[in-house]
Amino acid sequence: MSFAESPRTPRLLAVDDTTDNLILLEAILEDEGYDIHCVTDGMSALWQVESQPPDLILLDVMMPGMDGYEVTRRIRQNPNLPFIPIVLITAHDESNLVEGLDLGADDFVRKPINPDELLARVRSLLRLKRSIDLQTQMAKRQEDFVMRLTHDLRTPLVAADRMLHLFQKETFCPISPDMQEAIAVMIRSNDSLLQMVNTLLEVYRYDAGYKTLTFSICDLRNIIQEVMGELQPIANEKKLRLVFEPNDHTSDASAKVRGDRLELRRVFTNLIGNALKFTAQGQVVVSLAEQQISSMEQTEEHIPSWVKVEVQDTGPGISPDDQRMIFERFRQGKGKRSGSGLGLYLSRRILEAHQGKISVVSEPGRGSVFSVQLPGVLPEAAQPSRAYHGRYY
Repeated sequence: MSFAESPRTPRLLAVDDTTDNLILLEAILEDEGYDIHCVTDGMSALWQVESQPPDLILLDVMMPGMDGYEVTRRIRQNPNLPFIPIVLITAHDESNLVEGLDLGADDFVRKPINPDELLARVRSLLRLKRSIDLQTQMAKRQEDFVMRLTHDLRTPLVAADRMLHLFQKETFCPISPDMQEAIAVMIRSNDSLLQMVNTLLEVYRYDAGYKTLTFSICDLRNIIQEVMGELQPIANEKKLRLVFEPNDHTSDASAKVRGDRLELRRVFTNLIGNALKFTAQGQVVVSLAEQQISSMEQTEEHIPSWVKVEVQDTGPGISPDDQRMIFERFRQGKGKRSGSGLGLYLSRRILEAHQGKISVVSEPGRGSVFSVQLPGVLPEAAQPSRAYHGRYY
């Protein structure tokens, strides 16, 4: 809990291989009312930090085995830890502290220790930690609020959708052609709002680390054909050609990736739907091909190739300025039909969770090409489905 919610004595961790130095630190800090815990080596310090993160660490630089620099590096590289200020304690020149500060230490004090200087630095860094902790909690509460709000909004929107369709089918009473048209407009507007709410909910699930993905072997060829079949009526209504062009050299096996089928489907629904939405005339072409990975790109997982999907349209294109920020959160395009600015951001987050990539090449007046790359899988790599939980950073 934060200091604001439940005031408590700050807990400090002192790390030094010399017992006399620890006794001195303990005497100085306990007199000021701090709760101080002492350890004599780096491994014990890391265990304490992971099991019960302190509010501040006083860390001797020169210790046998694991020195203070290595302890600092490991703490800063642990994504599961909150921000913990680290004060290095050294008897050496300031130049020797550059490495520690670069690794993430926040301040330093020299031996022999000046009690007033030590206490001033501790108070300053504890104020910094409190400020950061409060900001983190506020951001978390904001995310929780939006998630709850968007989740609660779905219920009345779904109910309204069902009721409007009942009206449209004249379930309750006959309605005039004008009313039919009005109800159709209401249904489209309600669908757009429901889609926006669903997208916002998914974005916050990813950002908050609450999203669970179930991975299995997915055939991108089938996923794309399903999505195109669902979106074909939109293409027909706008008199656009919607074409699927799988590469002749792309076998069924090489079109397979490991991923969450529903989430990958969401990506291609968004990309193909956007292409149809912003294209007034011409066509939308979806291509599927296999890209071999060079020897320098080989990974420990021995990925044989990338599976590449391109969605090319003949729409108005995207300006260079918009291209640079189009995959960022709440970044809308400048077109009349630009949406909430979340669809492409969500697509990027989904693909990042799949170790994939997304990019765009576009020129105003000449259309756009959105490219998706996903790691392919070997035929013998098929394994049972598995779930993955956590943040995608």
